[in-house]
Amino acid sequence: MNESKVLATVNGKEITDMDVYNFLSQLAPQTAAQFRSPEGIKQLTDELVNQELLYLEAIEKGFDKEEDFIVEVERVKANILKQYAINKLFSNIVVTEEEIENFYQEKKEFFTSPETVRASHILVEDDKKAEEILEEIKEGLSFEEAAEKYSSCPSKANGGDLGEFTRGKMVPEFEEAAFAMEEGEISQPVKTQFGYHIIKLSSKKEAAIKSLDEVKGQINQQLILMKQQERYLEKAEELKGKYEVKTYY
Repeated sequence: MNESKVLATVNGKEITDMDVYNFLSQLAPQTAAQFRSPEGIKQLTDELVNQELLYLEAIEKGFDKEEDFIVEVERVKANILKQYAINKLFSNIVVTEEEIENFYQEKKEFFTSPETVRASHILVEDDKKAEEILEEIKEGLSFEEAAEKYSSCPSKANGGDLGEFTRGKMVPEFEEAAFAMEEGEISQPVKTQFGYHIIKLSSKKEAAIKSLDEVKGQINQQLILMKQQERYLEKAEELKGKYEVKTYY
C-alpha cells in the first residue's frame, strides 16, 4: 500500500492526501467533480488547514467544555450508537441460493423485460416532402442516406437511428406506428406534433421474463432488506418487553 503524502502541517499535525480524498468522498458528486484537479486538491487542503486552525482555537478557548457542546456530542454519539447497534443486528443476515430460487419461481411475473423496438426515422415538415423521400428510397436511396440528407432531427448524424426504446418513450402517434411494424419495414408518413416521420423498424423484442441469472443480485438485495425489516421489528417487540415504552399519539 502506498504511503500517504503529507500536503500540509498545522501545529505539527499532518494533513495528508488521504485526508483530502476522504473529505472529497463526503461531498456531493457534482460538487466533488469540481475539485478533482491539482488546483482543486490544493483548495481542499487549504480548507482542511482552516478547519484545523479553528479546531485548535476551539480547544484553546475551552469550547469542548461548554454545556451546549457536551449536549451536542451526546446527541451525535447516541445517533452513531443506534446505527452501530442496527448494523450489528443485521451483520449475520444471509440469503441462500435456495431462497433466491424460490422467490424467483414465486414472483416470476415481476421480472419481465418490456417489449422494445429499435427504430430509425426521417423527420420533415410536410407530407409531400415525406412522399418524395419515400419515392427516392424505393428507387434505391438507402434509408440512412435519406436521413442524413433530409431529416431535421439530430439523429440524422446516425442515419436516423433512435436506438432501442420501450412504450411510453415516444409521442403516441410515433409509438403506435413503430410497435405495429415488422422488422425491416419502412412506414408511410406518420404525423406528430413535430412534423412527418418516415419510420424504419430495425428490430423488435417481445416482452419476456428475465432469467434467474439476470435478476439474482436484485432478488438477493430484496430478500436481505426483507430479512432486515423482519429482524428489526422482532427485536423492537422483544425490547418493548424489557424497557418501558409510553406513546402519546
